[in-house]
Amino acid sequence: MAQVDGLVAAGTYPTRASFIVEAINRLVDELEQREIDRQIVEGYTRIPQTDEELRWAEASARRSIEEEPW
Repeated sequence: MAQVDGLVAAGTYPTRASFIVEAINRLVDELEQREIDRQIVEGYTRIPQTDEELRWAEASARRSIEEEPW
């Protein structure tokens, strides 16, 4: 709590409660993203990309890079 109080004293958060609310929201977001990542991995494990799909993805990525004005 000393670190939280330090953040409040520094003006990073207006109150302890606002810090806790943000921390909970970030944790929930992280857990949701982990679940989405797990589902994506499970899907690609169950149904891997074909060689044709990988060639298409690589060609698309190369076109995107070539189109960049950098």
